[in-house]
Amino acid sequence: MFKIKSDINPFALARRIKRPLILDGAMGSMLQQIGNKPEGSMWMSLLNLTHPDDVIKIHKDYISAGADIITTNTFRTNPIAIENYQNKIDINNLVKQSVEHAIEAAKDLPIFIAGSNAPAEDCYQAKRKVSKKLLEANHKKHIELLMKYGSSFILNETQSHFDEIKIICNFCSSNKIPYVISLFTDENLKLLSGESVNEIINYILDYSPLAISLNCIRQETFVKYFNKSNFNFTWGTYLNCGKGEYTDDSISSGVSPNKYKNIVKNILAKSPSFIGACCGSTPEHIKKIKELLDGKNNN
Repeated sequence: MFKIKSDINPFALARRIKRPLILDGAMGSMLQQIGNKPEGSMWMSLLNLTHPDDVIKIHKDYISAGADIITTNTFRTNPIAIENYQNKIDINNLVKQSVEHAIEAAKDLPIFIAGSNAPAEDCYQAKRKVSKKLLEANHKKHIELLMKYGSSFILNETQSHFDEIKIICNFCSSNKIPYVISLFTDENLKLLSGESVNEIINYILDYSPLAISLNCIRQETFVKYFNKSNFNFTWGTYLNCGKGEYTDDSISSGVSPNKYKNIVKNILAKSPSFIGACCGSTPEHIKKIKELLDGKNNN
């Protein structure tokens, strides 16, 4: 078993152990499955305060399934989400508890903590409603808190607007904050702000990220990129496993664990540094990835 130092590059470790690291799966839809409901702009993040045992148990379930990286339940603990909720919430306490739940679940195990930093507004929203000044303040504050309270690196996920990506890259790079940018695209491999995925990846690479990934897109969309990319950079992916529309409030699984295992089997051909699953996934999906990497071909 490998050991983790606080300053280690997780994906350099993946190269050393000659396999991709396993990222966890969905948190929000798992919380829904056990009877919790989203809270407006805060999504499922208030459960870090009201139902911490539920959050910690899901983190532990993903670790038991084989995850090397668990993601903080902070997809909606950022300043703009809190402002839109219009109830008084202490962001410092909310982020602190959220990260500490992941740390508690990991305990002394060799687990990386990915601090989830989402788009400032709704991740599927094509048109910006807030100013550049507010966007910048939002990301700087949230990233600072995620690192302050113990994240191993920042997972800037489901990013679909170039202006936010520029802010994140500049801030993390200039402050030597380890980070990943994970992109969300439409079915034509364009960000919601209109740029092609290749254009954005070339931009990000100039700012020394730990890795670049695509997340929450469906298998069919990812295959379009996968088939024509040579992946000459450190990369990973975690695909949508839900059914219905991206924007549905209630998310349930639409891709079985065994089907996802077969999808992952094909992805491994181009040597990702990490792989996990997104909306609609469960610990069973992660367990199947672990089985695959361990050479177990049972269904």
